Amino acid sequence: MEPDPLTRQPTYGNWRRPQSSGLPGLRLGTTILFLCGLLVVVLLTLVNIWLAIGFGVLLVLGMIPVVVRDRHDRTWAQDLVARAAFRRARSTGSSLYRSGPLGRTGYGTCQLPGLAAGSTLIEAQDAYGRPFALITYRSTNHHVVVLSTDASGAALVDQGQVDTWVAYWGHWLAQLATEPGLVGVSVTVEAAPDTGIRLRHEVEANLAPDAPALAAQVLAEVVDSYPAGSAQISTRIALTYSGAARDGRPRRTAEEMAVELGNRLPGLTADLAITGAGPARPMTGEQLAEAVRVAYDPTAAVIVERARANGEGTGLTWDDAGPMEADAHPTSYWHDGAYSVTWSMSAAPRGEVFSNILTNFLLPHRDIARKRITLLYRPHDVATAANIVQKDVKDAVFQAQQGAQGSARDDVALKAAEQTAREEATGAGVVRFGLLATATVTDKASLPLAEAAMDNLSASARIRLRRVKASQASAFAAALPIGLVLPAHVAMPEVVRDAL
Repeated sequence: MEPDPLTRQPTYGNWRRPQSSGLPGLRLGTTILFLCGLLVVVLLTLVNIWLAIGFGVLLVLGMIPVVVRDRHDRTWAQDLVARAAFRRARSTGSSLYRSGPLGRTGYGTCQLPGLAAGSTLIEAQDAYGRPFALITYRSTNHHVVVLSTDASGAALVDQGQVDTWVAYWGHWLAQLATEPGLVGVSVTVEAAPDTGIRLRHEVEANLAPDAPALAAQVLAEVVDSYPAGSAQISTRIALTYSGAARDGRPRRTAEEMAVELGNRLPGLTADLAITGAGPARPMTGEQLAEAVRVAYDPTAAVIVERARANGEGTGLTWDDAGPMEADAHPTSYWHDGAYSVTWSMSAAPRGEVFSNILTNFLLPHRDIARKRITLLYRPHDVATAANIVQKDVKDAVFQAQQGAQGSARDDVALKAAEQTAREEATGAGVVRFGLLATATVTDKASLPLAEAAMDNLSASARIRLRRVKASQASAFAAALPIGLVLPAHVAMPEVVRDAL
């Protein structure tokens, strides 16, 4: 018997990686470099044949690092440049961070290290009177608002409702393409052990003084045993806007951006409620500082939870959100007695997937003290999206015509590109997305177990992960809910990087 089409579970997929047309095995930029080199060889043959041969050999040897790619589609040149930059940072001591009273930061503060070192934070109120924090990166003129959500999860929820949530989430992402000045969105799901402080405070606050001894004893046992093995999952969404001049308006300051974004936040948070994210609310400066501080120092989670339960607050500011010490290593990051490893997604799940493809990947794991999964989105505006999908179709056609007999993979890629172009023409959005996964442990000896756990979890999610090398500190910061847009912090322009 065949499944009923009315009850068949929808599948998702058809994502494509941006490519540029070029010679077989080469991209557009490397193709142009190679052809220019061949032209020089031809001209040198008119002068001296041996000089032309020598230059040709050097050309071939020079093309090898930019042509040979590993299983994660990274060239040797990319790895060599990253390793050279890291060795330079180690030699100059910039990979080692010390803050606090004995550190080198101003006024004995614990400001954030690395890419977020120059960030500042101000607080404002949105149109509903809710306070929210605005992070500003002066080097890129980016301004970030972070939303906290309380997703109820898909447990005991009908599949039809889950499909509706997924559809509205896709619609919410597509709407971001029309959001003025938006340059990036990140969704961070963090899983950590539950301290049990909130449960204890709730039980003790509602326990009647004349409660039966048996009931009080049972509640006490529940409070003591329930936190063991349980986890706390938090979801935060960071919206990054550019304050650059546009539409005849001059460059805007942080205060001007706070007023502008404060008027948009009610609409953005209201639309999130129908995506399954639950009630969404902007995070205050203290809440954001607490979240970042706990990420760098997991032992501070108990202090933060206790202060929240007592209603006193921690009083943490943005200048105290960073670690006291941090040391970047080639394949790991050490910070305040904790050890973290960050991976990046090098390939999305191939083929069609179901809506629960990431469920196990997001859940907590007993071998990982804190696990943070961050989805990075960069929506394209309508005009740019149309150009991208049309160029993608042309590149797919060019690639399929390279061989005498087209391969099945090229045919599938061409059909996928054509389908994407049709969907974009009917109103669908085009979004670049990526994924960062960070595993944190409090014991260095537990790192191999955490790495093995991440390998197993990524395999079940059909995601290919690449361990970030020589950039662990930057990857750790980008996985935090602070709205860092990594391409904006790279010296080489994005157009040049995509062509190489």
